[in-house]
This record gives sequence, C-alpha cells and structure tokens, in this order.
Amino acid sequence: MRHLLTILAVTAALSGSPACVHAHHSFAAEFDANTPGERSGTIAAIRFANPHVRYEIDVPGTDGTSERWELQAASVTSLREIGWTKDTLKIGDAVTANGLLARKGAHKLYVQRITLGDGRTLTNGGSNNPANDRNSVHATPGRNYGYGKLNDSAPFDISGPWRNSYRFRVTVDDLEPKPTPFTPEGAAIRARTEHYDDYALRCIALGLPRIFGAPYNMDIVDVGTHYLVVYVEHNTPRRIWMDGRSPAPNTPSTAMGFSTGHWENGVLVIETTHLLPGWLDGSGLPMSGDGTRLVERYSFSDDRLSMERELIIHDPYYTAPLRRVRGSARDDNIDITEQNACDPAGYYRDLREAGLLDKYLDE
Repeated sequence: MRHLLTILAVTAALSGSPACVHAHHSFAAEFDANTPGERSGTIAAIRFANPHVRYEIDVPGTDGTSERWELQAASVTSLREIGWTKDTLKIGDAVTANGLLARKGAHKLYVQRITLGDGRTLTNGGSNNPANDRNSVHATPGRNYGYGKLNDSAPFDISGPWRNSYRFRVTVDDLEPKPTPFTPEGAAIRARTEHYDDYALRCIALGLPRIFGAPYNMDIVDVGTHYLVVYVEHNTPRRIWMDGRSPAPNTPSTAMGFSTGHWENGVLVIETTHLLPGWLDGSGLPMSGDGTRLVERYSFSDDRLSMERELIIHDPYYTAPLRRVRGSARDDNIDITEQNACDPAGYYRDLREAGLLDKYLDE
C-alpha cells in the first residue's frame, strides 16, 4: 500500500494544475481550471491506454440511482514512469476524486487528489522520493552515456538517452510572448478551432513543434552525416542532417519536416522547414506548415549532463516569432523503450456523447 501511496502522490503532483498536466491535448478546451469539483463513487470501468488513462466511476445519488462519471488521468507513458500500472486501481475500489470539472456540464473530472476507501488522502504535494524530482539531474558525473561520436564537427558526444521531463511544463498556452501576436488570419483560424480537432486525440503522432515540448524521453544516435533522434512519443524518428545538405526541390512536407543542423561555439543549432499544417500547442494555436520555419538551439551544461533546448517559431499566422523552452537531462535510470500503443476509443466515445460523431466521421 505504501507503494500505491507514493504513486498516487506523484501523479497528483503531475496533474495538480493546468501548468503541470502531462496532457497531449487542449486541457483548457475540455476542463475549466476555475471550476473545482469532487465526486465519490466506485470504479466501474478502466481504460488504461494512451493518450489518457480513464476511470469510470458510479456516483450514487440521493434517490438511489447513480451517475456515471469519468476520471481522466495522465498518459500511460507518464504513469508508467512512476510505477503506476493497470492494476494500481481496480474495478470495485471506492474512491473520492477532487479535481477540475469539464466544461459544458460533461460528467468528467481531471484528477488532482484521490482519497482511498480507507480514508487516506493523497494531495497535490508530490513525493518525498528525490528520484521523482523532475527538476533535478539524476546522473553520475564522468559516466559515459553516449554511443560514440561520429560527426567530426561535434565538440562532444551528445548521443544516448535523454530525459525530456527535466524542467518540463505542459505544451498548452506555453508559448511566449503573451498575448499571442496573431495576424488577422491566424486569429480567425484559432477562433473556429474546436477541442475535437486535436489530432493527438485520434492517436496521430504530434510531430513538430509539439513533440519538442513533450516530457517523454528521446534517444540520440550520431550517424556522422546526421543525428537520428527517436522520441518515445509514438516511437517517432527524426533526422537532423549535419553534412551541409539542403532539401531537394521535391522534398515533401511531413509532420517532422526537414531538419539541418550545425554547431556554434558548443551550441547545436537546428533549422526545420517542410512541415505539414498542424497545431503549435495543445490549445490549438494554428501552424501554417508551408510557411513555418523552426529554429532550435541546444545549450549544454559544463558537465554535459543536461541541456536547455530553445525553440523559436516563425510562422505567417503570427506577427512576431514565438518561443518555447524545455530541458533535457541524462539519467541513471532512463527508459527509452517504446510507449504503450495509443487507443482512440475514448475520443470517438466522447464524440458520440457530444452528438458530433457523424460530423467528424464525415470529415
């Protein structure tokens, strides 16, 4: 039971506020950060699958009937990092959940705190286990974490696994400056964007630039002509060409685009073009695709155990560049295995309940 308490406490810390939720999609569009709620009931169904773990509970009413409510948690990938499995909570368990209510009266709650049936309460306080401190580097100085340096221009070896939850913040409304400097066209597109338009809910890989902000680990291999980066997120590969090549005239647009890199005084600079249209973040900020240019700068600590990753987004939907900053760190216990498969069943069930299934299937 002590292990369960630790798991739930860490999960509460991860989901304690909109700024800490490991969410793929538009948290603000689905849940109201200013409307807390509490529901007590018995777990009736469990869907332990990406993009978000969901528990259904039966909440008893005063007239003897009950209502079915959905408790939404983080992704399997995030929960697995702290030891949460499909067996942590079971059907029939009595729970009281505190969190944020869904908009438009939907029977949903994003969990912030859980009280178990025996009365023990888990609050948004995090864990006392230092290994769960995502803002610290849990690596050994002098240890070789890389696979080897083949790129002669590289000042040091950056290959090997990296933990991207270091200095993480959710990729929703995280871009600077604020207010968002929309062009009239960009503002019009954002105004008609709906929560259900989020392709991540349908288990389509995020692509750039959203995957840049994701907390999931990545693995870098120095191939010499390029860096091969594999993100745990949807097992997504990326090539960053380091041999001076330019995109060919017939280079297609893709979710990850075409990336070239070079070193400037120990900083890895990456430029990406040829992107498909999409979202810049989980709130639905639009990205033009053809007119988008991304510039990343990876600055490494003196001990090479951590780095700051800065992303500058140039896009015709905005009157000024947008900026996102994340961190990555080496870790003695990093997991770079493929994440659990994503299951879009919850998305289509939500559409059906909202009366929008035919609309989105037609599209």
